[in-house]
Amino acid sequence: MISTQRIIYCINPDCHNPINSVGDSICASCQTPLVHRYLWATGSLAAKIPPITKVADRYEVITHQVWLDTQPRLSPNTPEELPQVVIPYLKLYQEHWHLPQAYGFAASEMEDATDSDILLLENVPIDETGNIYPTIADAWQQATAVRQVYWLWQILQLWQPLLEVGVAQSLLLPDNLRVQGWCVRLLELVETSQTTSLQQLGQSWQPWVASAKTSIAHELENICQQMCSAEIELDAIATQLNALLLLSAAELPLSIEVAGATDAGPALTQNEDTCYPLTSDLDDALMPRLSIVCDGIGGHQGGEVASQLAVQSLKLQIRALLAEVAEQTEVVSPKLLQEQIEASLRVVNNVICSRNDEQKRQGRERMATTLVMAVQIPQRVQTYSGSTLANAHELYLANIGDSRAYWITRNYCQLLTIDDDVATREVRLARSLYRKALQRPDATALTQALGTKDAEFMRLLVQRFIIEEDGILLLCSDGLSDNNWVEQSWQDYVMPVLTGKLSIEDAVRDLLNLANEKNGYDNASVVLSLYRVSPIYLVPVTPAQPLVEILKVEEPEVEQLEIEEPEVEELEAEQLEIEEPEVEEPEAELPQLEPASMAESSQALLDLDLDLTEEPTPPILVKKPNRHKSLVLVGGLLALLLGGTTLGLLAWSQLNPLNPQTFQQMCRQLPFCPQRK
Repeated sequence: MISTQRIIYCINPDCHNPINSVGDSICASCQTPLVHRYLWATGSLAAKIPPITKVADRYEVITHQVWLDTQPRLSPNTPEELPQVVIPYLKLYQEHWHLPQAYGFAASEMEDATDSDILLLENVPIDETGNIYPTIADAWQQATAVRQVYWLWQILQLWQPLLEVGVAQSLLLPDNLRVQGWCVRLLELVETSQTTSLQQLGQSWQPWVASAKTSIAHELENICQQMCSAEIELDAIATQLNALLLLSAAELPLSIEVAGATDAGPALTQNEDTCYPLTSDLDDALMPRLSIVCDGIGGHQGGEVASQLAVQSLKLQIRALLAEVAEQTEVVSPKLLQEQIEASLRVVNNVICSRNDEQKRQGRERMATTLVMAVQIPQRVQTYSGSTLANAHELYLANIGDSRAYWITRNYCQLLTIDDDVATREVRLARSLYRKALQRPDATALTQALGTKDAEFMRLLVQRFIIEEDGILLLCSDGLSDNNWVEQSWQDYVMPVLTGKLSIEDAVRDLLNLANEKNGYDNASVVLSLYRVSPIYLVPVTPAQPLVEILKVEEPEVEQLEIEEPEVEELEAEQLEIEEPEVEEPEAELPQLEPASMAESSQALLDLDLDLTEEPTPPILVKKPNRHKSLVLVGGLLALLLGGTTLGLLAWSQLNPLNPQTFQQMCRQLPFCPQRK
């Protein structure tokens, strides 16, 4: 059927007049932002349907296989039994940076069709106006040397996961590989019964490598030749390509600015969020390498303690990790750094979990916290001439729970993290499509957070990102990200920082004000990190006012009333008790960096002057601006770290390979000792 009017419906179910024109940004009736969801229609049937056609009285065909869902509030059709074609998309859900996801099915209504169901994909490389992003071949000549290598690195990292589920052929089709700035993205997954090999991948790269930038051409040609010889292992190729990537990135300059703040929100007096850095941390040695946002769970004297405990203990371990990386004479591999960060998170989890056990907290009383963190690790790289470059531009991201990270440039805003909630779990276990899983009453309930269960049962994902363009990393709790306010507002609130019209501190304040206005039922935290690899803009920036207003300076009262928590928080806390035996992974032997010397950093952790003589009840914490280096942790929080010696040993156990027997002997004398297997 041919559409005579291009209309799109408002997503607000209470809107009295939901019909709007395609291209409008907000609903004319209720002022709700309109959602233009462009989809990729797979298969030969979809390819035959001409533009300007309306399919299933809902989907408008924009161009070849690009469809617009004109009724985005409605759930797409999904069969009760999932067909085999969608299973690879579900199993590869954690590769969401690069891969589309199954949206639903539409009937083609074509008489000669033997199978009338067309699979529709979302999270596809299509911009906000319905145009497909360019292929690698189309964008190759304009790309910088580091970006050319980065694209190939991403493809290589996707090779093994896609090979395991039988869709590696997807990486061999030039038209299927699209690029959105730094990111390689696939239009769809292609299954094949034929064997695919690393040799075929190398052959598919040859046309690009032939026109690579001069600085990398020789090395890429050598790597391609090795891949085509069929006598090289994937790990060996990855090592060589990673070395070239880090060397290319290190040639770029890098400046970093960071600012963060947290706010209880207009409806609450208790703030269970914690973030790093705050204005009081400006002279901290970890600045500006580390940024963290934690959203506590567990109510009064629980959530706020867990979130601050997580931030402080993680800072100690990242400080030790950065010190050890700085001592290395060779580049540390991405895999080893990811394992080290994962080990640090497991330690933090077990410290909180042990505190819950000691205080006999059960069910909703157990304190826990979400976490999203980013650490920029400045590895030194040696050039071919023998000189040393100071920073390889690596950024590592990790998240647990539903706190999020976004990468924002002048052209786009990309969600980098995946929420640990029930809807995501159903997709990851290939039980449901995401849109259908969202219909569950517990869809947004968390499935894991730091402190809810022993670390060996946690699923952790640490991802690496190479900083090779100007951009802003936004970390936030769900007090800002709920209801997609980041996606809707980044151009107004974050873009001015990139153009030099707004300071990063003022942007943090504005985002918190937005969170309070739109999602005022919750605490909110924001940390912005501005990364520049090009010359700093010369536009003057007015210095920001101190974030006193954000931190809400208040005189502590003798007694504070407990505020009843929203029902959704209780549902989340209860959901955290769910175990997932299908995906439980035993804790592996912790990796070691093999440093030249661990003595100084390990001893720094062991020498912490923490009081072990008493364990006061966790106090109510009141945020105050800090004029000195100390954090505002009211008496007793440091005692929650289980003592400096215990925490030092925990970090030592993860990082120090020198004398494991001595560690075990000392550890057994303490109330909490991690079990090494």
